[in-house]
Amino acid sequence: MRRRALLAAPALAALPAAAQGTGQGAPVDSLLVLAVDASGSIDADEFALQREGIAEAIAHPAVLAAVRSQPRGAIGIAMVEWGSPGGAATVVDWHRVSDAASAEIAARAMRGAPRSRQSYNAIGDAILHAAALIEAAPWAATERTIDVSGDGPDMRSRVPAPVARDRVVAQGITVNALAIEVASSWSGGVLAAAYERDVIGGPGAFVMRAEDRRDFARALRAKLIREVALGPGPRLG
Repeated sequence: MRRRALLAAPALAALPAAAQGTGQGAPVDSLLVLAVDASGSIDADEFALQREGIAEAIAHPAVLAAVRSQPRGAIGIAMVEWGSPGGAATVVDWHRVSDAASAEIAARAMRGAPRSRQSYNAIGDAILHAAALIEAAPWAATERTIDVSGDGPDMRSRVPAPVARDRVVAQGITVNALAIEVASSWSGGVLAAAYERDVIGGPGAFVMRAEDRRDFARALRAKLIREVALGPGPRLG
């Protein structure tokens, strides 16, 4: 596990007063934004596998057990798609997940949301978009995390990924990553190393690897369990 020091960096651009995210409902243990690659490198079949993997992971009994192990027994989860420079889109707004029924509602929303129109490959802009979504969340949370998943490095961001990462880490948001190593040029840990260098940040930040899109559900499930179970509640030994 790689730990980055919190870096002094400019704050995010000011948000409207209505979007300051002080938490209007009962607090949750964690806020998680799934920032998912929807760029042109992903065809329709791969995209369907990715969406199904997300839905499967959210509703998996092991993930729900991790959620229930926390003090409040609830997390907030939303999904962002990224690709185009400045074009990251919130495709599923916040869902509160605390049990199998609420997880299934969130899973159906993430499985069925229309695909956004994206080119490639602006991870930095996606990080800033996800951070603004966290700031506008309807619940307060001790842990706030952005989960970036993708099959390529940052290429065309208006705000480069390392700069965006440092800005949100300075606001107390952790950025983790899931490297989907499907292209030969980025396999064998090369993409994971790029994400380690340029994308992740915050206390305990980490990268996980998926060998291909069919491995996505397993890797994402393991990632969610690690993030939730290592949240504000009991630690794994």
